[in-house]
Amino acid sequence: MRGLPARMLTGAGLLGLAGLPSAAWAGMGQPSPWQMGLQTPATPIAENTQWFHDAILLPIITVISLFVLLLLVMVVAKFKASKNPVPSKTTHHAGLEVAWTLIPVLILVAIAVPSFRLLRDQVTIPKADLTIKATGYAWYWKFTYPKDAGGFEFEVRMLSDEERAAAVKAGKGKEADFPRLLAVDNEVVVPVNKTVAVQVTAGDVLHAFAVPSFAVKADAVPGRLNQTWFRATKEGIFYGQCSELCGKDHAFMPLAIRVVSQEKYDAWLADAKKKYARIGDAPVQTAQTDPVR
Repeated sequence: MRGLPARMLTGAGLLGLAGLPSAAWAGMGQPSPWQMGLQTPATPIAENTQWFHDAILLPIITVISLFVLLLLVMVVAKFKASKNPVPSKTTHHAGLEVAWTLIPVLILVAIAVPSFRLLRDQVTIPKADLTIKATGYAWYWKFTYPKDAGGFEFEVRMLSDEERAAAVKAGKGKEADFPRLLAVDNEVVVPVNKTVAVQVTAGDVLHAFAVPSFAVKADAVPGRLNQTWFRATKEGIFYGQCSELCGKDHAFMPLAIRVVSQEKYDAWLADAKKKYARIGDAPVQTAQTDPVR
């Protein structure tokens, strides 16, 4: 094809390439400015999820989009009134109908096989090295470590702009260490390369526990205990948020999971047992009270 149709296809192809995920665009543990792809994976499940997106879904979407664009350009160029004054009255084509029925079925089968395999890996929870409980409240999180892992709990609330500035001024880190709308007062700490099971529930309204870099998302439903898992293979801090519209402060309900070595985790655990020894006696806020941010 020449002229305008060729230029349109070239432009569409460049747009498709621009949409390909890139490590430079996808942040580690949090979104990056101008990010177009998924966050850098930090668990085997997240790696498989990104492979499924990049190797299966994105090529199929790109090919279908370009094919439809090609058909539209052909129709506009070939069947406009000046070139086709007498329109065709064709109403049926057996071969075409078989093709547009069979081809989508084959595409769905090609998608289904790796999709079901990934889904099985997500919902089949292996034997856990550590189990923690995440309870969503309006609008903050409470995390509980069982007795065999310390026997304490703590609440997680987003740092306000003033608190972030005060932390930087106090020398606790750089401004980049306290991302806006993601930095929290207390972080969940887990050891690297360990299977962590997360029991998820809610104390008032619907919430959802989600960490994009782990490819983890589980609904938090009052009166129901859901479960998910992850095994982080990289050290660092990974941010998540409530991913269920839960009320006026839904956008201010982040969580942070810090993955550290076993030695650092043991040291943190010894300190956490003292720091959070009596936090369970604190009053629980509900949707009727305004959270402190």
